[in-house]
Amino acid sequence: MPTKNGSGRGSGSTATTNPPGNQTPNTPDINESEIARLKVDQLRDRLRRRGVSGTADMRKDDLVKALVKAMKDGAKKSTSARAGGSSRGSSSSAKKSTSSANPPGNQTPNTPDVNESEIARLKVDELRSRLRARGVSGTADMQKADLVKALVKSLRDDSGASSSSPGGGGVRKGPQNSRSIKYAQEVTSVDDEPERPGRSLVTTDHEVIRRWAEARKGVPTTVDGTEHDGHAGVLRFDFPSNGREQRLREISWEEWFRTFDERRLNFIYQEERSDGKQSNFFRLESPDREDG
Repeated sequence: MPTKNGSGRGSGSTATTNPPGNQTPNTPDINESEIARLKVDQLRDRLRRRGVSGTADMRKDDLVKALVKAMKDGAKKSTSARAGGSSRGSSSSAKKSTSSANPPGNQTPNTPDVNESEIARLKVDELRSRLRARGVSGTADMQKADLVKALVKSLRDDSGASSSSPGGGGVRKGPQNSRSIKYAQEVTSVDDEPERPGRSLVTTDHEVIRRWAEARKGVPTTVDGTEHDGHAGVLRFDFPSNGREQRLREISWEEWFRTFDERRLNFIYQEERSDGKQSNFFRLESPDREDG
């Protein structure tokens, strides 16, 4: 009969073999548990900044694996580069001490999704675009350092506001919010269920929207001829049950969601009609202006 201190459960050996967080001791900066908690659009954004393309149609599990791999590859390159400069001895020690005092990445442990180092690497126009999508105005005359601070603050504020609903997806508010949004049930994650069949729902969560469309074989599209300045125009979904519409041009999910966020749109929709049958109803609304 096995003893309490044997190799079975209860000995603590499993926890030692499979510690939480980073499962790769040679890459201490890669916390796989934290990466797995990122949203799909955050994973795609980080992969894009690392030069990884073709993520538009990847599911979350594949995105997590791809980001972990990219970070491991980057860590290996950086390790070999450090090995070549080992003769600098004391200088290297000084750098280690400085990096301990000023760790890279996120310096605010309560906001794990706010990576200040990555934000600082964004270009000025990218910073302005992200701030504009978050409803922050008056950025035209701001210098890069101020834009970085403003975006970090906006992200921190969002993290604090959404701590009670980790899935995000909160409604965007503004002077043009309609009665439809006011009376719709807010959906903040894929785990939320409609209160009843036929219930009007509203969300901004990318994964909720994507799953809803894919369940109906919907394809992300823009209305041909409404594009401007190289950006997608009016956003739509093309459903095969309705017959393919000639005026709709298919675009990637990445472009669809980028436009959705830049225009601060809300996604109003139904899961089921009041008779319990699947519904294809949806509408996009901006709290700042009307969107066709």
